[in-house]
Amino acid sequence: MKVVVIGSGFGGLAAAIRLQAAGNQVTIVEQRDKPGGRAYTYEQDGFTFDGGPTIITAPWLLEELFEVAGRRIADYVTLVRLDPFYNVRFEDGTVFRYNGDAGAIAAQVRALSPGDVDGYLAFRAEAEDIFETGMRLIDQPFTRISDMLKVLPDLVRLRSHRSVAALAARHVKDERLRQVFSFHPLLVGGNPFQTTSIYALIHTLEQQWGVWFAMGGTGALVKALVRLFEELGGTLHLDTAVSEVSIDGESGRATGVRLAAGDQLPADAVVSNADVAFTYKRLVPARFRKKWTDERVNALDYSMSLFVLYFGTDRQYHDVAHHEILMGPRYRELLADIFDRKVLAEDFSLYLHRPTATDPSLAPPGCDSWYVLSPVPHLGGDTDWRTAAKPYRDAIVQYLEERYLPGLSSHIVTERYIDPLHFRDTLSSHLGSAFSVQPTLTQSAWFRPHNVSEDVPNLYFAGAGTHPGAGIPGVLSSGKIVAELLGVRS
Repeated sequence: MKVVVIGSGFGGLAAAIRLQAAGNQVTIVEQRDKPGGRAYTYEQDGFTFDGGPTIITAPWLLEELFEVAGRRIADYVTLVRLDPFYNVRFEDGTVFRYNGDAGAIAAQVRALSPGDVDGYLAFRAEAEDIFETGMRLIDQPFTRISDMLKVLPDLVRLRSHRSVAALAARHVKDERLRQVFSFHPLLVGGNPFQTTSIYALIHTLEQQWGVWFAMGGTGALVKALVRLFEELGGTLHLDTAVSEVSIDGESGRATGVRLAAGDQLPADAVVSNADVAFTYKRLVPARFRKKWTDERVNALDYSMSLFVLYFGTDRQYHDVAHHEILMGPRYRELLADIFDRKVLAEDFSLYLHRPTATDPSLAPPGCDSWYVLSPVPHLGGDTDWRTAAKPYRDAIVQYLEERYLPGLSSHIVTERYIDPLHFRDTLSSHLGSAFSVQPTLTQSAWFRPHNVSEDVPNLYFAGAGTHPGAGIPGVLSSGKIVAELLGVRS
């Protein structure tokens, strides 16, 4: 079987490797000059910056990709477990060292709020129960309503209508602890106050399996997967944009893709790892879309976007961990600004990434490589990023310099940034959303865009906008689902 995969993000690579390993003839077409999709790598002035995902969980999902090909991941890339997973810092000076040591977590809860220890233990137990149910669903397709009905009793039992923030608030009273145990949905594009509590399983996932880093950066992991795919006989075309999914006029079935250069690539199946909304609105002609009309696509709720500043410093900040979560003065109200009001606030909460804490090779000797990420509204708001980006960058640098990185502005020797316009124009993401469809309860599982198109036979979806959702575990699982829908058995 000939298969064309549109896009080389983790979801596309996962589907392509499984399909190629099963004996199919797979071609990946990638519009950028490097593979990886959102996991693009920037290299400048001796510094290496991972463009997108940097938090690796569920390492067995990566190991599986090599095992299906009879390989070992250790022969391609080195994964190391981090400790701490994150430092969560608050403006009052509190630092919560978040790792996989259950005793240490409980001790820190006790130090911050003695009355919340029992509540945390109850939260932990409930997250474990959610994990046992939720992780069984991560690589199961939800293409029929009966698939949803089978799990409905478990969803009711787990009270999945609650948000992650509501679950945390039910168990702990200290506001800082509520933030520590509810921020995780932001890592997959969700508002903690709107994301279904099923995502509390991330706490257990990290506690049991850890948070990992690929030496050389996430880009090294992408290179490893591309190497595996090509060793299996797969073909990757870079700088190759798709203008349309080719569809037979009589049967309505996908028959390949038409490239922007005019060439046709015939296929028995097409897998889109491009943004789901972009695929339907821009690559599938409207006459073939009875269900996923423009109106329906537009009616979905999309995740926030991101402003990300990548920078290199000519000094090292040894007291900063690999991952730092910097909580600002507001939490719920800031999230309402971002997700609901869609206004660019003057304050922010930040994710600060210092990979040279683990791998010094990503910067010149004596230097640090960084990025700082700020969740911001998608382009459904009124912010003009052509004029807002530079002042926003300056405000973030000033904030970091005043609170966490003394002398920062005088030590930055190279930098670049991306904003919502980059997500829309370079990554072809609807509204400049960074994570596609929001992970609310009514946009999860069967309610999410399916892994196989209801409109166009032979068209499949892998990536953040389809089931099970964003994040490396989610998109890897979407690739597995697609491969199984196409007849590949694990």
